[in-house]
Amino acid sequence: MSKSEPLVSSNFIRTIISEDLDSGKRDRVVTRFPPEPNGYLHIGHAKSFGLNFSLAEDFNGCCHLRFDDTNPIKEDDEYVEAIKADVRWLGFDWGEHLHFASDYFDQLYLWAVQLIKAGKAYVDSQSADQMRENRGTLTQAGVDSPYRERSVAENLELFEQMKNGDFPDGSHILRAKIDMSSPNMNLRDPAMYRIMHTNHHRTGDKWCIYPMYDFAHGQGDSIEGVTYSICTLEFEDHRPLYDWFIKELDIFAPQQVEFARLNLSYTVMSKRKLLQLVKDNHVSGWDDPRMPTLVGMRRRGYPPEAIRTFCERIGVGKGASWIELSVLEECVREQLNKTAFRRQAVLNPLKVTITNYPTDKVEQLDAPNHPQQPELGTRKLPFSSELYIDRDDFMEEPPKKFFRLGPGREVRLRNAYIIKCEEVIKDGNGEVVELKCSADLDTLGKNPVGRKVKGIIHWVSAGQAKKVEVRLYDRLFNQENPDKATNYLDALNPESITMTTALVEPELLHAAPGTTIQFERVGYFTVDSKDSQLQHPVFNRTVTLRDAWAKLK
Repeated sequence: MSKSEPLVSSNFIRTIISEDLDSGKRDRVVTRFPPEPNGYLHIGHAKSFGLNFSLAEDFNGCCHLRFDDTNPIKEDDEYVEAIKADVRWLGFDWGEHLHFASDYFDQLYLWAVQLIKAGKAYVDSQSADQMRENRGTLTQAGVDSPYRERSVAENLELFEQMKNGDFPDGSHILRAKIDMSSPNMNLRDPAMYRIMHTNHHRTGDKWCIYPMYDFAHGQGDSIEGVTYSICTLEFEDHRPLYDWFIKELDIFAPQQVEFARLNLSYTVMSKRKLLQLVKDNHVSGWDDPRMPTLVGMRRRGYPPEAIRTFCERIGVGKGASWIELSVLEECVREQLNKTAFRRQAVLNPLKVTITNYPTDKVEQLDAPNHPQQPELGTRKLPFSSELYIDRDDFMEEPPKKFFRLGPGREVRLRNAYIIKCEEVIKDGNGEVVELKCSADLDTLGKNPVGRKVKGIIHWVSAGQAKKVEVRLYDRLFNQENPDKATNYLDALNPESITMTTALVEPELLHAAPGTTIQFERVGYFTVDSKDSQLQHPVFNRTVTLRDAWAKLK
């Protein structure tokens, strides 16, 4: 296979890279993922870094992980470690290529001085409000700063004083001298450095001026020899600015290629809004299983393989589009269907007494761990005369296509016997509290000749079943696009979490945190990694067996 031939299905970015390699324009592929360490990664970031790492892998190149830590007010080592963990969790490795924008602060400062000496940058002493007012609008040109024509010597002296901490925050700012009448707002003398007397998580108090993201970003790519700067479409208008800096500094030029960001229904992707959800206690934290963060999805039980499949399935394009959350959920179901062991659990119990089964007998039945994978073995399932079934599996007056239990009806208990409902017991309010049933004790593991029993229901033995806490998670928002609401918080789903108790097979009491199980006929559930204790697991619903929302629609 040639170096220009990708290993997976193509997209427009892979086509660009292939053509560049074939033509000799590029002789290597170096990509990067440049997160700001000011929050936790979400599913949109997964699409971005998955693309960058996959492109490098497909073309025998390398992908750098670089933290753009240029704003110390919002950054923290907690976020650095969380981001590294998320990238590794999805199966990617940056090897020796771990970098920080702060690694280049000395070089960036020298380049800023170079631009000042070339008459391409100046120190502006306007207030933030004055600069905002003089910047203009999309239809009106900006106004030159009264400090724009300061001499090179004065700018060098002021910038040196800024670096030395002689001025308070906000008193001066270094700007590039480009064009205040440019139709591209990013070229209207953008800020390059601001004064911030703030401790940096890596450089400490060495600096009291920090480069702006737009000044540090492209130069970081250049220093590292990044050949393809893959980013989302909101940076398309920033590309002329990055190119201007590269040209004026006469340094290596990466090629920026933009693609459409991921917009996922029934959630928000804005880091600012996600932070507000956490700070205002609308969720329990960044790792709340309802959050679109990768740490939240991991706690909920989404397997990394499913997220990678999802990112590959939705593809890479230039046009903005909305992806249904159901597409992601279906990828989760597909993966868990292959890997999750099966167990029986009853969330809404209704007592069943088997009248012809010995009351003092407990039988240990063999049940497969996975019905499609016999090599995964079996487990013992206790059976007795008193059972619990799910209340939804019984109706007093069942409709025609209801194949579960009803008066005089037969069903098979999964992995056990066929039973028949002989009597319905009600309380004083007329509510069904117990079913008296008979069992055909000759039907264990076989079907009776000439008798059709369509219904199969799950159950647990009353005496051996264990109580566990279950959290039924649903979509965090009840509107497809919460951003269209007057206030996105108004679109929060009040039923996004329901706490309940389930009766489960006894061995589930020993399930390890992070283990995902299919509760047969109910859904996939994962042992919570944070709140579970020894022999007291808490189960998070990862995903239902079917798309319940599509059914409601």
